[in-house]
Amino acid sequence: MSEPHRILYHHRIRADDGQAVHVRELITALRAAGHAVEECALVPKAVAPSVHGAANQPTHRSDHKPGFWQRLSLPRTAVEVLEVLYNHKGRSMLRAAAQKTKPDFIYERHALHLRAGLDVARELEVPLLLEVNSPMALEMQQLGKLCLPRRARRTEREVLGKADAVLAVTQVLADMLVEAGARRERVHVIGNGAVCERYGEEARLAAKELRRRWALAEDAFVLGFVGYMRSWHRLDLVLDVMQRPGLQALTLVLMGEGPALEPLQELARARGMQDRVRALGVVSSELLPAHVMACDGALIPAINDYASPLKLFDSLAASVVTVAPDQPNLRENINDGENGLLFAAGDADGLAAQLHRVVADRELAQRIGANGRRSLERQRWTWAGNAERVLEVFASLPASSGRGSSR
Repeated sequence: MSEPHRILYHHRIRADDGQAVHVRELITALRAAGHAVEECALVPKAVAPSVHGAANQPTHRSDHKPGFWQRLSLPRTAVEVLEVLYNHKGRSMLRAAAQKTKPDFIYERHALHLRAGLDVARELEVPLLLEVNSPMALEMQQLGKLCLPRRARRTEREVLGKADAVLAVTQVLADMLVEAGARRERVHVIGNGAVCERYGEEARLAAKELRRRWALAEDAFVLGFVGYMRSWHRLDLVLDVMQRPGLQALTLVLMGEGPALEPLQELARARGMQDRVRALGVVSSELLPAHVMACDGALIPAINDYASPLKLFDSLAASVVTVAPDQPNLRENINDGENGLLFAAGDADGLAAQLHRVVADRELAQRIGANGRRSLERQRWTWAGNAERVLEVFASLPASSGRGSSR
C-alpha cells in the first residue's frame, strides 16, 4: 500500500444517482486503503468515517429527506448563474477544509462552470487531480441546456488545461478532453468499478430467493436492466426482439425509474407482453448485487459514446453475461464473445442474434459471465483498484506540480 495521504475531495453533486455512487465508492475505497479523505460538498455523498478511522459500508441515501440544495428547482438560466456564483462558496469551503486537513492534493469532480478547485489548489500550491465523467459544455449544448456557452467553454478549457492531472473515465473521453483543452501528457484513464466482495455467497443465496419470489416460468431467461430510463435507452428495441421466434423465454426485469418506463409498460400491455416485463422500481445499493445475480443476462441497450457505465461493472462482478452496443468506449472493457456480447448500436437483428445465442445455450451464457468476473478481477476494474490508480497518478506528478510554475 502507498503511504497514507491527506486528500481534499470536492464535488458539486446534488442528486443521489450514478454520480453519487462514484463519489461514495471512491472515497470509501481511498479511506479503506488508509488515506484521510475530507469530502467538501454542499450535499455530502460519502458515509462518514467510523470512530476507528475506517470508512463504513456505502449505503443508498434515497431514504433520507432531501435537503435544501437537493429540493431547489429553478429555470435553467438561473441554475447556470448559480453554478458560476457557486465558485465563491466552493473556494470558501475548500479553504476552510484545507486549514483543517492540510491536503497533499485536491481531487475535484468536474462540473459546468466549476473552477473553485483549481483556484484553491493554486493558492495552496498543491496539485489538482480533476476527475471528468463527461465533456460538460458539449453535453449541455447537445441537450439544448447551455445558457452561457462562451463562459462555460472558457472555464472548462482553462481548468482542463491547468489541472495537474485529468482523470477521464474512458479513452474515448480522454481524446475528447484533449480537444477541449487538456494536455495529453496529463490525461489518464480511470473508469468506473465494482466491489467484488458484495457479489459473494450471501448475494447468491439472496438471488436464488428472488428468483423464487418472481415466480418465473421454468425456462425463463431473465434479462436485467439497471438505471434511469430515458427514451434514448431504446428499451422499446428489446420488446421488438422479445416477440421473435426462439426468444419467448425472455423476461425483461427493469430496476430503476425514469420517463421512459411508463410508455414502455404501456407498449408491453398493448402487445400482450405485460407478464414478461417486470418493473421493480429503484433497487437500493445494498440489494443491487443480489438482484443483478438473479438475472441470466444484463442489458445495455444504448449508451453515449464516451461513458463508462456503472451497470457494466455490476454485471461483470455478478458473473452475468453482458449484452451491449458495439462501440469504442465499451470495447475498452468488453471483448465480444469472451467476457460479453456486442451488437451494432440500434440494430434489432444484431441484438436478437446475440440473445438467441445465450437463450439457446445457457452454459455459454454462464461461461461468458464467469469470464466477465475474471476479467474484472484480472484488470482490477474495482473501486479499490481505482483508488490505487489515483494515488499512482499523484505519485507520478513532478515535484513542481501545484506550484503554478508550469501554468
